[in-house]
Amino acid sequence: MSVHVAIIGAGLGGLVLARVLHVHGIVATVYEAEPSAMARTQGGQLDIHEQDGQVALAAAGLTREFRAIIHPGGEATRVLDRNGAVLLDSPDDGTTGRPEVLRGDLRCILLDSLPGGTVQWGKKLASLAALGGGRHELHFTDGSTVTTSLLVGADGAWSKVRPLLSSATPDYIGTTFVETYLHDVDTRHPATAVAAGSGALFALDPGQGIFAHREAGGILHAYVALNRPVEWIAGIDSNDTVAVRARVAAEFDGWAPALTALVNDGETAPALRPLYTLPTGHRWERVPGVTLLGDAAHLAPPAGEGANLALLDGAELGHAIIAHPDDIETALAVYEAAMFPRSAKAAADGHDMLALLLGARAPFALLDFFSGAFVA
Repeated sequence: MSVHVAIIGAGLGGLVLARVLHVHGIVATVYEAEPSAMARTQGGQLDIHEQDGQVALAAAGLTREFRAIIHPGGEATRVLDRNGAVLLDSPDDGTTGRPEVLRGDLRCILLDSLPGGTVQWGKKLASLAALGGGRHELHFTDGSTVTTSLLVGADGAWSKVRPLLSSATPDYIGTTFVETYLHDVDTRHPATAVAAGSGALFALDPGQGIFAHREAGGILHAYVALNRPVEWIAGIDSNDTVAVRARVAAEFDGWAPALTALVNDGETAPALRPLYTLPTGHRWERVPGVTLLGDAAHLAPPAGEGANLALLDGAELGHAIIAHPDDIETALAVYEAAMFPRSAKAAADGHDMLALLLGARAPFALLDFFSGAFVA
């Protein structure tokens, strides 16, 4: 195969694509804006599903490595109300088919599975141009230029490749997460450790909630959720840690102290993360020599599907290229025909789940969901 595969972005989807191609003897280059693999933290726990994420990792030949990084007990789930009353306490019995791993650990096994030089670090895309015949010229901020016959945008929510295919841009959906951490929780924050349990915590009330997960090493990683307008976010100086913490804590006045400790006692600067999505069912007409995967293609509310879909996108795009090595347009058409409906359903489900978690019946709608009694 003589086509040059250029993947923009060294996230999970782009790396799986590069790995699947490598397993089948097809060379790809991943261009990543960050200067190194360790330039920033990679987020928290991911539940990797049997029907998509695990399928992709098997296609990449990495099931054994994946099993080695699973967080034992991470599938446990607790639901609390704002007063800290336990409404559901479901242990990790190993039957959910959704084992938990750290995103950073998963990224590491993908990076380690690729030949040296596959990922080109410090390659921030400055501009690109279509040359005709499916070829594109990529210009990077370091002054280098690359010409490619297959361009894959795996560059996330604010993709620079997406405009080649679509005019869609992400919109704020009215919910903001505030990311916080507690360390050494069993010793330093015992009441919060007990409240959170050994896996995932959902403490909910209409319009707001605290989502937390126990990570290895006594870490509680939390996302404090608030349904607030964009003006509320704009009114906070995100560089003023004290002001952010005080503003968020005020929204949880009256909640159980064991829960508000995740706001008040956070040991890292609270990070504001407003949620943006692409339109549900986002798609495009076939454009020669270019496609998208993961959040670049179908950014949706976080509901446990984003990483899994990115992994599956990467594997399925790789399989399509392998099946049609001399007809890239057919390969891309086959990939997109399956990806569009799959991602549309996942996006719709993600919006429904966010409404369930933070809607008028929180936390009881989530209890109904877990029991199978929920009716949308």
